[in-house]
Amino acid sequence: MPDRPNTRTSNPWVLLLRGINVGGHGKLPMAELKALLLRLGASNVTTYIQSGNAVFTGALDPNAFARDLAEAIDRNHGFRPNIQLFIAESFREIVAAYPFPEAHAEPKTGHVWFCAQAPAPDTARLDALAAPTERYRIAPRALYLHAPDGIGRSKLAERAEALLGVPTTARNLNTCTKLVALLDDLAAG
Repeated sequence: MPDRPNTRTSNPWVLLLRGINVGGHGKLPMAELKALLLRLGASNVTTYIQSGNAVFTGALDPNAFARDLAEAIDRNHGFRPNIQLFIAESFREIVAAYPFPEAHAEPKTGHVWFCAQAPAPDTARLDALAAPTERYRIAPRALYLHAPDGIGRSKLAERAEALLGVPTTARNLNTCTKLVALLDDLAAG
């Protein structure tokens, strides 16, 4: 569920789409995503890599915006992605709360699952799936994972969304850090 800020003023936002341009599925060029966002009332749109990340400003109702974006993507591209929309402060707080500092030295080993709402985790199964080298922590809007042996081998990562009980989308610390930097640029701009 998107954040609910004051919609009367223009706010900075972070958009995360799940399943975009992965394995030949969910094809959505970032230029087209940017055009859709602008048509829906976003301003100062910047996308980052091809996996459905954007920062922008706008005075918008986040639930209506997410619904309209999902409908536009479905109409134009034939699929409806999971859309996570965060007011900048909330996104920054989630990223800043990443609890495993050693992952910052190798940001591809650190991951954040952004949750659509508060998770209802099956911690016993998460514990059972975690490799001996992995550590995780659950927060009100996120699952944090440090997987030093790689995310591709992680059974916990593979089952995280199902075991959290809510829709999620994951990003590594490289992407999270870059999106925070884009928010900084937006604020300075």
